[in-house]
Amino acid sequence: MTTLRYCLLTEPERPLLNKFYKSQGSPMRAAAQGQLWVARAEEIIAALCLTAVPGGHWLTGLWVAQAFRGQHIAHRLIEAALQHCEGAVWLFCHPDLTPFYQRQGFSPCTDLPATLAERFERYQRSKPLVAMARLQSSPAGSSPGNSTSV
Repeated sequence: MTTLRYCLLTEPERPLLNKFYKSQGSPMRAAAQGQLWVARAEEIIAALCLTAVPGGHWLTGLWVAQAFRGQHIAHRLIEAALQHCEGAVWLFCHPDLTPFYQRQGFSPCTDLPATLAERFERYQRSKPLVAMARLQSSPAGSSPGNSTSV
């Protein structure tokens, strides 16, 4: 089995993410702002973006290459990316993906930062979406006894 690495993508590597999305037939693009996280075998096989917003982060662009789906790669990528996040992490998803994100610790929510609330309202005009959030405790190792592990 190929060893996977979960890591931040460097700025010079940003075009590789756009190439990955395009190769997967996805209309997504690497966000101009934010942290780009990837899972790599020899090349990128999964990606997501975390953008700072008031009170936390906004997760967008999660995509796993078709050949690698069903192997918990999305879960491990989300965990790697959120390991050092504090506050809430919000995302918008199609209603069919709600159970997937609930397994990742997200819950449907209505309390969004103003910048995300406006965007969510605008996006909902053209497609059905669910807003979800996951509350993060302090980053791992920041204080004894403050662990989110089960």
